[in-house]
Amino acid sequence: MLSIIWTIVIGFVVGLVAKLLTPGRDPAGFFITAAIGIGGSLLMTFIGKTMGWYQPGESAGFLAAIIGAIILLVVYHLVSRRS
Repeated sequence: MLSIIWTIVIGFVVGLVAKLLTPGRDPAGFFITAAIGIGGSLLMTFIGKTMGWYQPGESAGFLAAIIGAIILLVVYHLVSRRS
């Protein structure tokens, strides 16, 4: 349970950092960016556990979560431009 809370906290901060690192104008608001950061952290935690990088109970590190959030932000930009 604590690892999920830690993943969400890291994801929240990571969403803000990823927004600053992603080039271009970001139409997403604060809550969307935070949700994308949390999603990126959860995504990289899942991938890391699947690949054997993390032990049970560990969450993605800060840099891995930033990479996950940037991936999700790029996907978000691609989807939002088409609609």
